[in-house]
Amino acid sequence: MAFPIDKKFVIAVSSSALFDMKESDEVFKSKGPEAYRKYQTEKIDDCLEKGVAFPFVRRFLGLNTVFPDLNPVEVVLLSKNSPECGLRVMRSISRYGLNITRSMFSSGMDNFQYLPAFNATMFLSANPNDTKSAIEAGYAAGTVLNTKVVDDENDKELRLAFDFDGVIADDSAETYYKQEGIDKYMEHEKQLASQPLHQGPIGELLKKISYFQNLERRTVKDVKDAVLKTAIVTARNAPAHERVVTTLKDLGIDVDQVFFLGGIDKKRILETMRPHIFFDDQMVHLEQLTDIPAVHIPFGIANKSS
Repeated sequence: MAFPIDKKFVIAVSSSALFDMKESDEVFKSKGPEAYRKYQTEKIDDCLEKGVAFPFVRRFLGLNTVFPDLNPVEVVLLSKNSPECGLRVMRSISRYGLNITRSMFSSGMDNFQYLPAFNATMFLSANPNDTKSAIEAGYAAGTVLNTKVVDDENDKELRLAFDFDGVIADDSAETYYKQEGIDKYMEHEKQLASQPLHQGPIGELLKKISYFQNLERRTVKDVKDAVLKTAIVTARNAPAHERVVTTLKDLGIDVDQVFFLGGIDKKRILETMRPHIFFDDQMVHLEQLTDIPAVHIPFGIANKSS
């Protein structure tokens, strides 16, 4: 009998986030659904290439080997393919040895509304329209951007990096900054340093990651030997820094590193850190990341058209 899904830490992923579906998508766009069905049927045993989210997903599933007594995490495939076309995706999953057994194929219809049914904490998709719809419906979701896939199988760590405002925290401080300017914003954040911000769209994801990170730390002799590594990479700097620490403490989140950059290009940090995935709500910080797996969170004032 399968382990109850409501006891798992679940992430949902689309086939286009997990695998490189560019060639398949081009067939669908240029020749239509019938040609696409025929193409996928003919290619059913041709293993799909890794997609941008693949390195993260593989390592996320690897947490079950770190906590074998708990077997705590699961990845569910939510695909807009038809069941027939989805067979190639499932065979590719099997070929790579990914322990993904639960899936849904919606034949072109929306599927994000089923995230609660799968107890999914987060939905990763390569389709920005699907991600935006999921966010607007109140679900945690992010768009996996088209960056270079780097999956070093000798690298056993899982490194996760997060922006803060509009990602882990809500966008209320960011909104104040946009409305009042930098000087008033700095004074505002200094005055509210001891007042935590409300949780943002993927705060729950980092809370759960932090729980397992603290659990792992109890089992290793040196924190450097831990598999899970987490970081906050934010444009905030002093005196706006204290509210970040206050909010993380209020949410029960511990991270390994926090970078208060104050306008320094985030790329400079991320290229040294080499996270397996980085979440940010502002495309201006993500567009320049050509070889860092990046996820756009289309949430809050940063994503509202003026």
